[in-house]
Amino acid sequence: MKITLEKIIDLQRKPRNIRNICILAHVDHGKTSLADALVASNGIISHRMSGKLRYLDSREDEQIRGITMKSSAISLYHQIEEDEYLINLIDSPGHVDFSSEVSTAVRLCDGAIVLVDVVEGVCSQTHAVLRQAWLEDIKPILVLNKIDRLILELKMAPEEAYLHLQQILEQVNAITGELFTSRVLEKDSAKTEETKEDTQNNSKTLPPDQQVYEWSSALEDTDDSHLYFSPDQDNVIFSSALDGWGFGVKNFAEQYSRKLGVKQEILNKTLWGDYYLNRKQKRILKGAQAKGKKTLFVQFILENIWSVYESICIKGDKEMTEKIVQSLNLKIQARDMRHNDLKVKLQAVCSQWLPLSRAVLDSVCAKLPSPLEMSTDHIEKLMSGPTQQFNSLPPETKQLKHAFSECRSGPEEPTIVFVSKMFPVERKSLPENRLRPLTQEEMSMRREKAKQKHAERLQAQSITDPNDQGQRECSSNICEPLQVKEVVNNECDDVFVAFGRVYSGTVRKGQKLYVLGPKHDPAKALIQLRENELDCDLDPGKTLDDLDSSEHVTSFIVEDLYLMMGRELHQLSEVPPGNVLGLGGLASHILKSATISSTLVCPTFTDMYFEASAIVRVAVEPKNAGDMNKLVNGMRLLNQADPCVEVLVQETGEHVIVAAGEVHLERCIEDLQKRYAKVEVNVSDPIVPFRETIVPRPKVDMMNENIHTQAYSPVQVKTDVDDDEQVLEPGLVQKSTTNKACTMQIRAIPLPVGVTQLLEENANLLKMLDISTGKSDTSQSVNKLNPDVVSKLLKLKENLQSCFSRSKGFWKKIKTDDILSFGPRRQGPNLLVVQMDKYPRTSLWSNLESVTTTKPCSVLNSIYDNSVVSGFQLATLAGPLCEESLMGVGFVVEKLDISHLDTIPELPETPSPKESNFTLDTVNTLNTSVNGVHMCDSEDSNPAGKTVGNNLGVGMLAGQIMSCVKDSCRKAFQTQPQRLMVAMYSCDIQATADVLGKMYAVLNKRQGRVMSEDMKEGSSTFNIHTVLPVIESFGFAEEIRKRTSGLASPQLKFSHWEVIDLDPFWQPTTGEEYLHYGDKADNENIAFKYMNGVRRRKGLRVNEKIVEYGEKQRTLSKNK
Repeated sequence: MKITLEKIIDLQRKPRNIRNICILAHVDHGKTSLADALVASNGIISHRMSGKLRYLDSREDEQIRGITMKSSAISLYHQIEEDEYLINLIDSPGHVDFSSEVSTAVRLCDGAIVLVDVVEGVCSQTHAVLRQAWLEDIKPILVLNKIDRLILELKMAPEEAYLHLQQILEQVNAITGELFTSRVLEKDSAKTEETKEDTQNNSKTLPPDQQVYEWSSALEDTDDSHLYFSPDQDNVIFSSALDGWGFGVKNFAEQYSRKLGVKQEILNKTLWGDYYLNRKQKRILKGAQAKGKKTLFVQFILENIWSVYESICIKGDKEMTEKIVQSLNLKIQARDMRHNDLKVKLQAVCSQWLPLSRAVLDSVCAKLPSPLEMSTDHIEKLMSGPTQQFNSLPPETKQLKHAFSECRSGPEEPTIVFVSKMFPVERKSLPENRLRPLTQEEMSMRREKAKQKHAERLQAQSITDPNDQGQRECSSNICEPLQVKEVVNNECDDVFVAFGRVYSGTVRKGQKLYVLGPKHDPAKALIQLRENELDCDLDPGKTLDDLDSSEHVTSFIVEDLYLMMGRELHQLSEVPPGNVLGLGGLASHILKSATISSTLVCPTFTDMYFEASAIVRVAVEPKNAGDMNKLVNGMRLLNQADPCVEVLVQETGEHVIVAAGEVHLERCIEDLQKRYAKVEVNVSDPIVPFRETIVPRPKVDMMNENIHTQAYSPVQVKTDVDDDEQVLEPGLVQKSTTNKACTMQIRAIPLPVGVTQLLEENANLLKMLDISTGKSDTSQSVNKLNPDVVSKLLKLKENLQSCFSRSKGFWKKIKTDDILSFGPRRQGPNLLVVQMDKYPRTSLWSNLESVTTTKPCSVLNSIYDNSVVSGFQLATLAGPLCEESLMGVGFVVEKLDISHLDTIPELPETPSPKESNFTLDTVNTLNTSVNGVHMCDSEDSNPAGKTVGNNLGVGMLAGQIMSCVKDSCRKAFQTQPQRLMVAMYSCDIQATADVLGKMYAVLNKRQGRVMSEDMKEGSSTFNIHTVLPVIESFGFAEEIRKRTSGLASPQLKFSHWEVIDLDPFWQPTTGEEYLHYGDKADNENIAFKYMNGVRRRKGLRVNEKIVEYGEKQRTLSKNK
């Protein structure tokens, strides 16, 4: 049954009967095949082509590779008895490289269909999509797909299949339980922090054995019965999408309630579980496994399905097949019953007996929420970002919450739309440009015009000379192809359409709306509106490129509204709330995602959560230098079309594309050449980031010989020391500025592993800390932070201190208040610590405390603090090995002497910026007392001249201190054992036992390691978890598929950073090493190879010889 556009438009006005859902799963688990079955139920494609056509995969490379690369939307109609529903379905990719498309789909939905292949089980991407659905507060239902593989491939009996399905269901519920527990404990910890002080005060009088806090109380008090998947709750569907059948327990409960005379409600609860039928007593009892009985699920459901497959696919028994068709009252076409392909016959029988679309869509309509059922927590989470809390928003903004929850559509209600991505569409595919069939009236009019033209042409031929007419016809024939070619070129241009959802109000053509940037603040907008500083009548012609740094809002007039129907778009005049839509004409207003509203008091929506980060980069350049402008424009369009890709221009002038993985990168390069830039490009080798670090001094050499008795030189590089620089001991460097006004001692020490991991995991929190301390009025910035963020920052400080306390050696005595900065970019996994007795200063964390505590601070030191920190940031941003960022390194300032520092007065405490009368004149007065640091022109110079001279002196010394700190950090780093760190992929591979040896050979060749290897129960398939360097991963998937004949397919995802335990500058030094490795040390040094590759790419000096050991060439025979 094909549904008309008018019917869909009518259903869009009923938000209670709308379901916005997406399909989530691991790659190749059957998402697109399921989508085909649902699309076929609306008559858009044939049931015969379901699972083969892949209707929602509209790209050519998607059809060739057989995987989905982009999310696509389609609106479907479904009817349950008298109720009509509109299903806005979004099919999303399963490959980890395209997980950003999953994020854009999940943000717009209220529910999800999670697919799991019952043979492969719960895979890595299944974990990821369940986590994404949980973070976005959407409710899922579970579809256990490919049950036919249990019958035809694994040859399982119904009882074995039942136990196998139980195990998979428990695995999925275990993931849900972990997510639920983490959220409950996170919320409870925030409440605990508030009541902790009261509890401690009351517990002072109690004995120690009674001071107990029960952490599990929050889990016990919270109801989690509705969270888990269970067939008796009608949120689990069993299916085979390729064969077109699926069912829930409810479907069989309806059939057997009439046959057995048992109530349907009882069968709904007992068809799944440890229940069996006692035929003598005609009762359903519990304890089937203990008594050796068949469960109801096996007896009444699985055995029937197994018998259908056995009669049709395994034995090919025509008589038995006809009996099954008659007993089920099915009407199968004769041509299907006579078909030679048994799969066609099976699909014809099963799709009528257990239609997949009806089972899935019934469960979707019954179990998944409508837009009117959006939870309060979800609305508040969307409206408040990470640095804001909902209670801190203005009252006018808080009132929008009711418009969200009620889906108000009145003309006076605020219109709120969120755009999750921009996607390209060919101009000729737009509804207004698409060819449509002519009506009878139009055909008759064209016929009359053609007759008139023909009559005029005959009349002209009778008057004009035949030779002239021939020339005119020839010239017209020459001109016509040029005109046609020009039209074709114009039609091939791409148009960007915004993919979004209406949360409140009705979007209409001709309506004026605002596009709110990520930095839009509704509180500031309200103040500016009251003071008439903000013009509501923004120029619609103003685009993103025209905005100043202080402007974050543009406006536009709604011109094109589209209904997305897979590969087609249909024009709409208006879109009510709760629906998914396409918006045209926003290419110059939105880069990737944005919030659209009719009011400026609407806040910007929270950023989307992306599972995979962009890590693989390549540099591109046009083959023809004249096409550079086309390439730049094409990269801009590519950046807008892909939610995950990053496009940037490096300091060297290279144009770089950063992608999530190899498959993603291939698609981006192909799109750039064929669709956006339309020029041929040269692509560099992949640019993979490295990190530089130092490690504790090794105790054994390469031969595992103890080296405590011999001098160890871990850095075998050029170690020339400048005149103003002195290496006091390995790791400790003393250096003076050029004018000798400042002398410092800096030590480089490896950070404890726990501290490095903690800083890396909390990089976003450190960014929030930098925001709170980097503003002029820190108290205001802290008040604007979400209390959860402040509590997390305080918790981070606690964890950091506990990591220091558990460490050994130097770091055991370090306090978190001694930290001066993090780096690089003030949020990285490196520390700058001050260990000086006469260097009192305000703590980095003091702004987070309820009462800000300040310490006496030297004025001059406070002036040059920023110079020290800036030098540290420069040193950690580019290390000495190959100019890559540092990781896991701590720099300790043990001495910082500025000339005549003792003559400078100290303030009793550091005043706040508002209360302080400390001005530049005060600084100048203080600086004049420091002889030898800041010089004036003469003693008789005027005060104004003295001020200028002092300002210059402050700037000169600040710059010299910055440069000195940077050089000292680099030199201290070089005097310690240096190592490279490589980015590592986590790789999950499923392979059979016959190809394990070939798979291990490929892994060993590419420096991979096997972390775990488990054999799946009831099969010969192994689940192998490995780690692999990113630099070695290019071509890995293709090679492993070739070597294993396609029986092993890896899934790569960035995991962690790992130290290469090999000195990049190692050379044999001891007698044993010379004996083992020889004078040449021919064994390849992987760290040295990686380092030189990066240096060569960056244009740095590479110390290598073309011919290192010249030897006479020997030939087998003389040349004649």
